[in-house]
Amino acid sequence: MNKAAILKMAEEKNVQMIQLEFTDILGVMKNISVPIDQLEKALDGELMFDGSSIEGFVRIEESDMYLKPDPATFLVLPGNGSHHYGNTARLICDICDSEEKPFAGCPRQVLKKVLQEAGDLGYTMQVGPEPEFFMFNMDENGSPTLITNDKAGYFDLPPVDRGEVARRDMVETLKKLGFEIEAAHHECSPGQHEIDFKYSEALSTADNIVTFRIIVRMVAQRHGLHATFMPKPVYGINGSGMHMHISLFHNGENIFYDANKSDGLSDTCLYFIGGVMKHARAIAAITNPTVNSYKRLVPGYEAPVYIAWSYKNRSPLIRIPARRGIGTRIEIRNPDPTCNPYLGLAVILKAGLDGIQAKITPPPSVDQNIYEMDLAARQHSGILSLPENLYEAINELRKDTLVQEALGEHVYSRFVLAKTKEWEAYSARVYNWEIDEYLEKF
Repeated sequence: MNKAAILKMAEEKNVQMIQLEFTDILGVMKNISVPIDQLEKALDGELMFDGSSIEGFVRIEESDMYLKPDPATFLVLPGNGSHHYGNTARLICDICDSEEKPFAGCPRQVLKKVLQEAGDLGYTMQVGPEPEFFMFNMDENGSPTLITNDKAGYFDLPPVDRGEVARRDMVETLKKLGFEIEAAHHECSPGQHEIDFKYSEALSTADNIVTFRIIVRMVAQRHGLHATFMPKPVYGINGSGMHMHISLFHNGENIFYDANKSDGLSDTCLYFIGGVMKHARAIAAITNPTVNSYKRLVPGYEAPVYIAWSYKNRSPLIRIPARRGIGTRIEIRNPDPTCNPYLGLAVILKAGLDGIQAKITPPPSVDQNIYEMDLAARQHSGILSLPENLYEAINELRKDTLVQEALGEHVYSRFVLAKTKEWEAYSARVYNWEIDEYLEKF
């Protein structure tokens, strides 16, 4: 898509409003809507906004910022207009400073910078996500409850899976937006669902993830339901993850595959795994960025807790799916859907490149259930754990200069500040569990 093609399509589709979208450092989607007569100016990158109002962007005295739309992200949003008002389209934007230089605090620019580092080495990264989410009923005031609209489990069918109609509507809406949906099904927990879309180049995948989250929530609302990507909204059941399937390509060839190796994995693939494992504790601050994220990362609920890799079982951090050839990939299992996908993919790629350049050989694969290993057995195998909470993860991030370099000083410092405040606010609160446990006992 170029400027002329976008202007022509907008006219043909009766587009009257344009949503100029971007994310803040925490991964929350923002947008500024402009009428159709401002589209050409927007495509020329001439529109500005007040960056001081956005989490982690700039101070008030340096607030003027430019929106630079990526023409490749132009989409006419389905079913959102009428004959009278016309349709709405969207463009995802990079953020530039008042001098029209790439803004260091723009998460999309952060990912593009690391992708350029990979490109300079001849690599492109392909990513396929598996985002999970819950759907809850709403009360009479339209506020979300914690009451799920079904009691179904893995792959159940209607009428047990009462979310199937809403999920199918989500799939159809996403397909109209150009998503290639590979699978959609009920997940393990009541009210929990998963919709998988085809892998793509990393920047496109990150764009798709932020779009996916908005569409899922909008469609659920149409069905009187609240969709949430909160990792662990209900105690005692599995939480929601967003596994990332990752491979590197060079000159159109998947370089994670080596037909001459008995397991089909190239040295490059193993080094990439080694790099991710080396930096995994710091990466967790970005891929699992909320207090609630660590309520999911506990033993017994299919979420990874231990820093290990395996060809078979699903208890370690990294799993190797069985397919070989062009489909050879690693599956990183700890990210959850509150992750800012631009930052998450940036730090994973940076760690993997470190592994390749430093030739970091990972420890042997662990092909037994790590949850069933005792502490002595894990220590003997050199298996470390992911951080147990956000505070610990932030401290690991403070120690890892490579992950900091991937983020850049601007994003790193403001991310740590925001997440430290989040932890302090959480720690200072008194919760019902404490009242139940201590009020009458002491």
